[in-house]
Amino acid sequence: MNIQEEISLSVIIPVYNEEANIPMLIPRLFAVLAQLKENWEVIFINDGSTDHTLELLQEEAGTRGHIVIVNLARNFGQHAAVMAGFSQAGGKWIITMDADLQNPPEEIPRILAEFKKGHDLVGTIRKSRRDTLFRKTASKITNRIITRISGISLKDFGCMLRGYSREIVLAILQNPEYRTFIPALATFFAANPVEIEVSHEERAGGESKYSIIKLLSLQLDLMTGFSMWPLRILFFAGSIIALLGIMLALVIIIMRLYHGPGWAAQGVFTLFSFMFFLAGCQLFGLGLVGEYIGRVFQAVRHRPSYILEKVYKFS
Repeated sequence: MNIQEEISLSVIIPVYNEEANIPMLIPRLFAVLAQLKENWEVIFINDGSTDHTLELLQEEAGTRGHIVIVNLARNFGQHAAVMAGFSQAGGKWIITMDADLQNPPEEIPRILAEFKKGHDLVGTIRKSRRDTLFRKTASKITNRIITRISGISLKDFGCMLRGYSREIVLAILQNPEYRTFIPALATFFAANPVEIEVSHEERAGGESKYSIIKLLSLQLDLMTGFSMWPLRILFFAGSIIALLGIMLALVIIIMRLYHGPGWAAQGVFTLFSFMFFLAGCQLFGLGLVGEYIGRVFQAVRHRPSYILEKVYKFS
């Protein structure tokens, strides 16, 4: 297939230090894609890898073809890498997946089948997840909280294996947002979305690039990027705390007048505890408001979310 021919399917795979997985991923992926009747391409986004990931991709591409390698100038993160892949994708349908084989390539035909039914966005739900108990429990709790706060109806926010129509990808590219959550943003543009269950496997090799800090940061981005409810909750909580503070002050004044100055001295530590509690609430509120202001500040600067170093195309 010539890379200039009309492409029906683009598979986008961000990679960061995945030299342990590339030799296993590509044979499985290409075996699946070779069975398809549609023209296809595979776009790897090298997100500033410091190992031999880029060299391995170039070797495989030179042998197999059908590959586009997007090399970013440094590590910009998964969101930026996917956006870079979107900008290079030429397919009518675009599927994203991880390189660690936790998303089995064998599920791609099922996503493609949903596109052919008329769906423009295909979300996935990991069945029998092969993650630690902590990550599965944290994911369930997070999914429920984010769904209630944001109003976005996704059963599994964390699965990278997803399908997007060309129209949705173009809409996302035309409306770039600072550190947005792509699957959630896609639901805003989708007219006929669907979610299907897919298999989930253990990581083939290497280590997960998502630390607890990155996962928490992702959830904060999702929450502040798609909902005003955290600010509203802060407003209501602050109002209730202020009302309780006024009531407590009245109680202290009344009890002091009734029992005399001696009683008031006995409540010093209780008063301090309430002061510390209120100070903590204020700091939390300032941090939350700061997160929103920070997002606005980053957005108005219009800095690119990634910098391309070079694009390699192998027909």
